[in-house]
Amino acid sequence: MESFADELRQAGHAVHVPDLYEGHTFDTLDDGLDYARRTGFGAIRQRGIAAAEELGDALVYAGFSLGGMPAQQLAQTRTGAKGALLFHSCVPVSEFGDAWPAGVPVQVHGMDADPFFTEEDGDLDAARALVDSTEQAELFLYPGKEHLFADSSLPSYDEAAAALLTRRTLDFLDRIR
Repeated sequence: MESFADELRQAGHAVHVPDLYEGHTFDTLDDGLDYARRTGFGAIRQRGIAAAEELGDALVYAGFSLGGMPAQQLAQTRTGAKGALLFHSCVPVSEFGDAWPAGVPVQVHGMDADPFFTEEDGDLDAARALVDSTEQAELFLYPGKEHLFADSSLPSYDEAAAALLTRRTLDFLDRIR
């Protein structure tokens, strides 16, 4: 994710990347998920929320996969949120409130055959419900089955899809400036 953050920085955006896994790194997605299960998904989410506390409130919150949960919660509940970018994840809006907040645009990005996004966790259904509930939401589906396709450090990286995701992300951020 650092290379993605660097691309956004090169385009003039301030980007902070909290360490939700407290320095632990994993060779596989399953190993990372096992760690998150042992640690507790709530604890991982709270780390993301705590990391945002020192940054002020007029922010666009972004998260990849499990990091999408704190990003979505912050965007939905923190006064002054400017937007949300949810990559490879989306939970039902009801997890953090009654409705998506007015004036907070959101994009959700995922692959159309990623089993984590489309089947197992219900993220695609949540993303479609979010889009149906507000004109401020956009859902982008990319062809493929990879979960973390925008991370150039992983074998799941899809250069073409990642380039399109990056362009859409930068367009989103430029509209918010």
